Amino acid sequence: QVQLMESGGGLVQPGGSLRLSCVASGSGFNVYSMGWFQQAPGKERELVASISSGGRTDYADSVKGRFTISRDNAKNTVYLQMNSLRPEDTAVYYCNAVINLIGSPGYFNAWGQGTQVTVSS
Repeated sequence: QVQLMESGGGLVQPGGSLRLSCVASGSGFNVYSMGWFQQAPGKERELVASISSGGRTDYADSVKGRFTISRDNAKNTVYLQMNSLRPEDTAVYYCNAVINLIGSPGYFNAWGQGTQVTVSS
């Protein structure tokens, strides 16, 4: 069984910074792409940023130049550095990972439980 655990959310003033972390734990698995999604109240879950196992990154237009995604493959951990935060960044942020169980065909999406980010003065 694979579990994703996020940390690092909280309340921050506009213009401030937060760093989210997510670690994939368990045994007998490989992690491929990892990413962060956000879901604001009344809205659908949307991709914020993703990173491949080789380090290729992709960002939503709304966060380009402000957020940076990175990963430590040895620790099965993905990070999201969020700078110049805006009130519209307020949402629950979910970690996602594409997982393959060793010895099994195919892949599946694993999700964290979510961490709240609130940007407000």
